[in-house]
Amino acid sequence: MLAFIGQRIGKAVIVLLAIVVLNFFLIRMAPGDPALVMAGEAGAGDKIFVAQLREKFGLDKPLPVQLYTYVKGIATFDLGFSFRQQMPVSKLILERLPATLLLTGTAFVISLALGVLFGTLAARRAGSWMDTAITVVALIFYATPLFWVALMAILLFSVEMDWLPSFGYESVGANYTGFAHMMDVGAHLIMPATTIGLFFMATYARMTRASMLEVKRLDFVKTARAKGLRDTVIQRRHVLRNALLPVVTLAGLQAGTLVGGAVLTETVFAWPGIGRLMYEALLQRDYNLLLGVFVVCSAMVLAFNLITDLIYRSVDPRIEFAS
Repeated sequence: MLAFIGQRIGKAVIVLLAIVVLNFFLIRMAPGDPALVMAGEAGAGDKIFVAQLREKFGLDKPLPVQLYTYVKGIATFDLGFSFRQQMPVSKLILERLPATLLLTGTAFVISLALGVLFGTLAARRAGSWMDTAITVVALIFYATPLFWVALMAILLFSVEMDWLPSFGYESVGANYTGFAHMMDVGAHLIMPATTIGLFFMATYARMTRASMLEVKRLDFVKTARAKGLRDTVIQRRHVLRNALLPVVTLAGLQAGTLVGGAVLTETVFAWPGIGRLMYEALLQRDYNLLLGVFVVCSAMVLAFNLITDLIYRSVDPRIEFAS
Protein backbone atom coordinates (compact mmCIF):
# COMPACT_ATOMS: atom_id res chain seq x y z
CA MET A 1 0.00 0.00 0.00
CA LEU A 2 2.85 2.40 0.82
CA ALA A 3 4.39 1.77 -2.59
CA PHE A 4 1.01 2.44 -4.21
CA ILE A 5 0.56 5.70 -2.30
CA GLY A 6 4.09 6.84 -3.14
CA GLN A 7 3.56 6.10 -6.83
CA ARG A 8 0.26 7.98 -6.90
CA ILE A 9 1.75 10.99 -5.11
CA GLY A 10 4.59 11.11 -7.67
CA LYS A 11 2.11 11.07 -10.54
CA ALA A 12 -0.02 13.72 -8.79
CA VAL A 13 2.98 16.06 -8.55
CA ILE A 14 3.62 15.73 -12.30
CA VAL A 15 -0.06 16.33 -13.10
CA LEU A 16 -0.16 19.35 -10.78
CA LEU A 17 2.91 20.85 -12.46
CA ALA A 18 1.29 20.42 -15.88
CA ILE A 19 -1.90 22.08 -14.59
CA VAL A 20 0.09 25.01 -13.18
CA VAL A 21 1.86 25.63 -16.50
CA LEU A 22 -1.34 25.28 -18.53
CA ASN A 23 -3.33 27.62 -16.28
CA PHE A 24 -0.50 30.16 -16.30
CA PHE A 25 -0.61 30.54 -20.09
CA LEU A 26 -4.42 30.33 -20.33
CA ILE A 27 -4.87 33.20 -17.88
CA ARG A 28 -2.22 35.29 -19.64
CA MET A 29 -4.10 34.77 -22.92
CA ALA A 30 -7.33 36.17 -21.45
CA PRO A 31 -8.20 39.77 -22.38
CA GLY A 32 -7.50 42.50 -19.88
CA ASP A 33 -4.42 43.97 -18.18
CA PRO A 34 -4.18 43.91 -14.35
CA ALA A 35 -1.98 47.01 -14.40
CA LEU A 36 -4.68 48.96 -16.26
CA VAL A 37 -7.32 47.69 -13.84
CA MET A 38 -5.30 48.81 -10.80
CA ALA A 39 -4.49 52.14 -12.43
CA GLY A 40 -8.17 52.74 -13.19
CA GLU A 41 -9.15 51.97 -9.59
CA ALA A 42 -6.46 54.36 -8.39
CA GLY A 43 -7.80 57.09 -10.67
CA ALA A 44 -4.52 57.46 -12.57
CA GLY A 45 -4.31 56.10 -16.09
CA ASP A 46 -1.15 57.72 -17.42
CA LYS A 47 1.41 55.47 -19.11
CA ILE A 48 4.18 56.17 -16.58
CA PHE A 49 2.06 55.00 -13.65
CA VAL A 50 0.93 51.89 -15.54
CA ALA A 51 4.55 51.08 -16.42
CA GLN A 52 5.52 51.46 -12.76
CA LEU A 53 2.80 49.04 -11.75
CA ARG A 54 3.94 46.50 -14.32
CA GLU A 55 7.52 46.79 -13.09
CA LYS A 56 6.48 46.55 -9.43
CA PHE A 57 4.59 43.28 -9.91
CA GLY A 58 6.91 41.78 -12.52
CA LEU A 59 4.39 42.05 -15.36
CA ASP A 60 6.95 43.71 -17.63
CA LYS A 61 9.17 40.62 -17.73
CA PRO A 62 8.96 37.99 -20.51
CA LEU A 63 6.43 35.20 -19.98
CA PRO A 64 9.08 32.46 -19.53
CA VAL A 65 10.68 34.49 -16.74
CA GLN A 66 7.29 35.06 -15.08
CA LEU A 67 6.51 31.33 -15.37
CA TYR A 68 9.86 30.31 -13.87
CA THR A 69 9.39 32.71 -10.96
CA TYR A 70 5.88 31.44 -10.33
CA VAL A 71 6.73 27.72 -10.50
CA LYS A 72 9.75 28.30 -8.26
CA GLY A 73 7.48 29.99 -5.73
CA ILE A 74 4.96 27.13 -5.79
CA ALA A 75 7.78 24.63 -5.22
CA THR A 76 8.50 26.49 -1.96
CA PHE A 77 4.75 26.74 -1.14
CA ASP A 78 4.68 30.44 -2.00
CA LEU A 79 1.59 31.25 -4.09
CA GLY A 80 2.65 34.83 -4.68
CA PHE A 81 1.19 38.22 -3.78
CA SER A 82 -2.27 39.53 -4.66
CA PHE A 83 -2.10 42.71 -6.75
CA ARG A 84 -5.55 43.89 -5.75
CA GLN A 85 -5.83 42.75 -2.13
CA GLN A 86 -2.24 43.66 -1.23
CA MET A 87 -1.93 40.43 0.73
CA PRO A 88 -0.19 37.07 0.26
CA VAL A 89 -2.32 34.74 -1.84
CA SER A 90 -1.90 31.85 0.60
CA LYS A 91 -3.31 33.97 3.44
CA LEU A 92 -6.35 34.99 1.39
CA ILE A 93 -7.07 31.39 0.41
CA LEU A 94 -6.63 30.06 3.96
CA GLU A 95 -9.12 32.67 5.19
CA ARG A 96 -11.76 31.56 2.66
CA LEU A 97 -11.04 27.82 2.46
CA PRO A 98 -12.79 26.77 5.75
CA ALA A 99 -16.08 28.31 4.59
CA THR A 100 -15.86 26.48 1.25
CA LEU A 101 -14.97 23.16 2.90
CA LEU A 102 -17.91 23.55 5.29
CA LEU A 103 -20.31 24.30 2.43
CA THR A 104 -19.10 21.64 0.00
CA GLY A 105 -18.61 19.02 2.73
CA THR A 106 -22.18 19.46 3.94
CA ALA A 107 -23.49 19.43 0.37
CA PHE A 108 -21.50 16.27 -0.36
CA VAL A 109 -22.95 14.43 2.67
CA ILE A 110 -26.49 15.56 1.77
CA SER A 111 -26.16 14.53 -1.87
CA LEU A 112 -24.58 11.15 -1.14
CA ALA A 113 -26.99 10.21 1.67
CA LEU A 114 -30.14 11.23 -0.21
CA GLY A 115 -28.85 9.86 -3.51
CA VAL A 116 -28.11 6.39 -2.12
CA LEU A 117 -31.39 6.37 -0.16
CA PHE A 118 -33.61 7.37 -3.08
CA GLY A 119 -31.67 5.19 -5.52
CA THR A 120 -32.16 2.16 -3.24
CA LEU A 121 -35.89 2.84 -2.90
CA ALA A 122 -36.25 3.24 -6.66
CA ALA A 123 -34.38 0.01 -7.34
CA ARG A 124 -36.41 -2.00 -4.82
CA ARG A 125 -39.67 -0.62 -6.28
CA ALA A 126 -38.57 -0.67 -9.93
CA GLY A 127 -41.48 0.02 -12.27
CA SER A 128 -43.76 1.35 -9.52
CA TRP A 129 -45.06 4.88 -8.98
CA MET A 130 -42.31 5.46 -6.39
CA ASP A 131 -39.63 4.62 -8.94
CA THR A 132 -41.21 6.98 -11.46
CA ALA A 133 -41.56 9.79 -8.93
CA ILE A 134 -37.94 9.51 -7.76
CA THR A 135 -36.70 9.41 -11.36
CA VAL A 136 -38.71 12.49 -12.34
CA VAL A 137 -37.59 14.48 -9.28
CA ALA A 138 -33.95 13.50 -9.85
CA LEU A 139 -34.09 14.57 -13.50
CA ILE A 140 -35.72 17.88 -12.57
CA PHE A 141 -33.01 18.80 -10.08
CA TYR A 142 -30.28 17.63 -12.46
CA ALA A 143 -31.62 19.67 -15.40
CA THR A 144 -32.44 22.85 -13.44
CA PRO A 145 -29.63 25.47 -13.27
CA LEU A 146 -28.13 25.86 -9.81
CA PHE A 147 -28.48 29.64 -9.74
CA TRP A 148 -32.23 29.39 -10.51
CA VAL A 149 -32.77 26.89 -7.69
CA ALA A 150 -30.78 29.18 -5.38
CA LEU A 151 -32.83 32.25 -6.29
CA MET A 152 -36.13 30.37 -5.90
CA ALA A 153 -35.01 29.07 -2.50
CA ILE A 154 -34.24 32.63 -1.37
CA LEU A 155 -37.62 33.91 -2.57
CA LEU A 156 -39.54 31.06 -0.93
CA PHE A 157 -37.76 30.31 2.35
CA SER A 158 -36.31 33.75 3.09
CA VAL A 159 -38.49 36.41 1.48
CA GLU A 160 -41.95 34.77 1.64
CA MET A 161 -41.73 32.48 4.69
CA ASP A 162 -38.88 34.23 6.53
CA TRP A 163 -37.55 30.91 7.81
CA LEU A 164 -33.89 31.20 6.81
CA PRO A 165 -31.38 34.04 6.25
CA SER A 166 -30.83 35.02 2.64
CA PHE A 167 -27.14 35.75 2.36
CA GLY A 168 -23.80 35.52 4.09
CA TYR A 169 -21.94 33.20 6.42
CA GLU A 170 -23.24 34.62 9.71
CA SER A 171 -25.42 37.43 11.01
CA VAL A 172 -23.58 40.74 10.70
CA GLY A 173 -23.13 42.50 14.03
CA ALA A 174 -24.73 39.71 16.09
CA ASN A 175 -21.39 38.70 17.67
CA TYR A 176 -22.64 35.25 18.61
CA THR A 177 -20.29 32.87 20.42
CA GLY A 178 -20.26 29.18 21.22
CA PHE A 179 -23.39 27.19 20.44
CA ALA A 180 -25.32 30.28 19.35
CA HIS A 181 -22.67 30.98 16.71
CA MET A 182 -22.84 27.38 15.47
CA MET A 183 -26.62 27.61 15.12
CA ASP A 184 -26.33 30.93 13.28
CA VAL A 185 -23.79 29.56 10.79
CA GLY A 186 -25.94 26.42 10.40
CA ALA A 187 -28.98 28.50 9.54
CA HIS A 188 -27.01 30.35 6.85
CA LEU A 189 -25.63 27.03 5.58
CA ILE A 190 -28.93 25.21 4.96
CA MET A 191 -29.97 26.81 1.67
CA PRO A 192 -26.61 26.91 -0.19
CA ALA A 193 -25.64 23.39 0.92
CA THR A 194 -29.03 21.97 -0.03
CA THR A 195 -28.95 23.73 -3.40
CA ILE A 196 -25.66 22.06 -4.33
CA GLY A 197 -26.62 18.78 -2.68
CA LEU A 198 -29.86 18.36 -4.64
CA PHE A 199 -28.04 18.69 -7.95
CA PHE A 200 -25.52 15.94 -7.17
CA MET A 201 -28.16 13.87 -5.36
CA ALA A 202 -29.85 13.32 -8.71
CA THR A 203 -26.66 11.81 -10.14
CA TYR A 204 -26.10 9.46 -7.20
CA ALA A 205 -29.74 8.35 -7.16
CA ARG A 206 -29.69 7.41 -10.84
CA MET A 207 -26.32 5.68 -10.49
CA THR A 208 -27.40 3.71 -7.41
CA ARG A 209 -30.64 2.59 -9.03
CA ALA A 210 -28.97 1.42 -12.25
CA SER A 211 -26.16 -0.33 -10.40
CA MET A 212 -28.51 -2.16 -8.01
CA LEU A 213 -30.72 -3.38 -10.85
CA GLU A 214 -27.63 -4.72 -12.60
CA VAL A 215 -26.29 -6.49 -9.49
CA LYS A 216 -29.70 -8.07 -8.79
CA ARG A 217 -29.38 -10.13 -11.98
CA LEU A 218 -26.03 -11.67 -11.05
CA ASP A 219 -25.65 -15.31 -10.05
CA PHE A 220 -24.48 -14.79 -6.46
CA VAL A 221 -27.72 -12.91 -5.68
CA LYS A 222 -29.77 -15.80 -7.07
CA THR A 223 -27.70 -18.18 -4.93
CA ALA A 224 -28.37 -16.10 -1.82
CA ARG A 225 -32.11 -16.26 -2.50
CA ALA A 226 -31.92 -20.01 -3.09
CA LYS A 227 -30.23 -20.42 0.30
CA GLY A 228 -33.27 -18.81 1.93
CA LEU A 229 -31.74 -15.53 3.10
CA ARG A 230 -34.14 -12.74 3.96
CA ASP A 231 -34.70 -10.10 1.28
CA THR A 232 -33.47 -7.27 3.54
CA VAL A 233 -30.20 -9.13 4.16
CA ILE A 234 -29.75 -9.79 0.42
CA GLN A 235 -30.44 -6.16 -0.45
CA ARG A 236 -28.08 -4.77 2.19
CA ARG A 237 -25.17 -7.22 2.21
CA HIS A 238 -25.11 -8.52 -1.34
CA VAL A 239 -26.83 -6.04 -3.66
CA LEU A 240 -26.23 -2.59 -2.14
CA ARG A 241 -22.62 -3.20 -1.09
CA ASN A 242 -21.60 -4.28 -4.59
CA ALA A 243 -23.74 -1.60 -6.23
CA LEU A 244 -21.93 1.12 -4.25
CA LEU A 245 -18.62 0.57 -6.06
CA PRO A 246 -19.41 2.81 -9.08
CA VAL A 247 -21.11 5.30 -6.74
CA VAL A 248 -17.94 5.55 -4.64
CA THR A 249 -15.89 6.15 -7.79
CA LEU A 250 -18.22 8.91 -8.98
CA ALA A 251 -18.41 10.49 -5.51
CA GLY A 252 -14.63 10.56 -5.24
CA LEU A 253 -14.29 12.30 -8.59
CA GLN A 254 -16.96 14.88 -7.73
CA ALA A 255 -15.76 15.53 -4.17
CA GLY A 256 -12.73 17.44 -5.41
CA THR A 257 -14.58 19.36 -8.10
CA LEU A 258 -17.14 20.52 -5.53
CA VAL A 259 -14.49 22.73 -3.90
CA GLY A 260 -13.94 24.85 -7.00
CA GLY A 261 -17.35 24.28 -8.53
CA ALA A 262 -19.42 26.25 -6.03
CA VAL A 263 -18.80 29.60 -7.74
CA LEU A 264 -22.43 30.25 -8.71
CA THR A 265 -23.84 29.16 -5.35
CA GLU A 266 -21.31 31.15 -3.34
CA THR A 267 -21.96 34.22 -5.50
CA VAL A 268 -25.76 34.03 -5.22
CA PHE A 269 -25.72 33.45 -1.45
CA ALA A 270 -22.73 35.80 -0.83
CA TRP A 271 -20.92 32.89 0.83
CA PRO A 272 -17.31 33.93 1.62
CA GLY A 273 -15.56 30.93 0.06
CA ILE A 274 -12.80 30.46 -2.49
CA GLY A 275 -15.34 30.08 -5.29
CA ARG A 276 -16.48 33.66 -4.78
CA LEU A 277 -12.84 34.69 -4.26
CA MET A 278 -11.99 33.18 -7.65
CA TYR A 279 -14.83 35.10 -9.28
CA GLU A 280 -13.65 38.39 -7.73
CA ALA A 281 -10.07 37.70 -8.81
CA LEU A 282 -11.24 37.09 -12.38
CA LEU A 283 -13.08 40.42 -12.52
CA GLN A 284 -10.05 42.24 -11.09
CA ARG A 285 -7.54 40.42 -13.37
CA ASP A 286 -5.63 39.39 -10.23
CA TYR A 287 -3.43 36.77 -11.91
CA ASN A 288 -1.60 35.50 -8.82
CA LEU A 289 -4.76 35.10 -6.77
CA LEU A 290 -6.59 33.36 -9.60
CA LEU A 291 -3.70 30.98 -10.20
CA GLY A 292 -3.42 30.30 -6.47
CA VAL A 293 -7.07 29.27 -6.28
CA PHE A 294 -6.60 27.03 -9.32
CA VAL A 295 -3.58 25.35 -7.75
CA VAL A 296 -5.36 24.69 -4.45
CA CYS A 297 -8.46 23.32 -6.19
CA SER A 298 -6.35 21.10 -8.45
CA ALA A 299 -4.35 19.77 -5.49
CA MET A 300 -7.57 18.94 -3.64
CA VAL A 301 -8.98 17.09 -6.66
CA LEU A 302 -5.83 14.97 -6.84
CA ALA A 303 -5.94 14.34 -3.08
CA PHE A 304 -9.58 13.24 -3.22
CA ASN A 305 -8.77 10.88 -6.10
CA LEU A 306 -6.10 9.20 -3.95
CA ILE A 307 -8.50 8.96 -1.00
CA THR A 308 -11.10 7.43 -3.31
CA ASP A 309 -8.67 4.69 -4.33
CA LEU A 310 -8.04 3.87 -0.66
CA ILE A 311 -11.75 3.84 0.18
CA TYR A 312 -12.42 1.66 -2.85
CA ARG A 313 -10.09 -0.94 -1.36
CA SER A 314 -12.05 -0.85 1.92
CA VAL A 315 -15.42 -1.17 0.19
CA ASP A 316 -14.29 -4.14 -1.93
CA PRO A 317 -11.46 -6.15 -0.30
CA ARG A 318 -11.07 -8.15 -3.54
CA ILE A 319 -9.35 -5.15 -5.14
CA GLU A 320 -5.59 -5.20 -4.70
CA PHE A 321 -3.17 -2.28 -4.90
CA ALA A 322 -1.53 -2.60 -8.29
CA SER A 323 1.88 -1.10 -8.93
